[in-house]
Amino acid sequence: MDYLPCLYSFIMCFAYCYRVHLKGKNMFFAALGGTLGWFVFLLFQPLRNDLLQYFFGTVAFSAYAELMARINKCPVTGFLIISMLPMVPGSGIYQTMEYAISGNTDLFLETGMHTLGIAGSLAIGVLLVSSTMRLFVNIRTQHLSKKQMGTGEE
Repeated sequence: MDYLPCLYSFIMCFAYCYRVHLKGKNMFFAALGGTLGWFVFLLFQPLRNDLLQYFFGTVAFSAYAELMARINKCPVTGFLIISMLPMVPGSGIYQTMEYAISGNTDLFLETGMHTLGIAGSLAIGVLLVSSTMRLFVNIRTQHLSKKQMGTGEE
């Protein structure tokens, strides 16, 4: 497996951190999230289904972003957006618009549907991890509050 795309994604995410004024160690951790997502994307390449690759990569960087946000006590959005950058289907969006403008309806529809599939994979991956984390935090909070009240089992 070629690891250079992981390095490229780290450099790109780190540069974007600088652009959006993310400071200190969070720059490194956010860029590392993009690298992790792209590594998992490449790891699942034998599946030969890029929508699943995008999904698993998204689950990886979303879980990482949630973890880093809690460790660094800052919003998850910064880590999540920067980690997502390597996965955004920019070329698919560009090609879809190019086919639309040139009047090539068949390629426009094919490329557009595939790009929407990638965007859907990203959205479902983030939603799954975010919802799972929120559920876990709510259950933990309820358990701790019951324990403090003296009604929970030890």
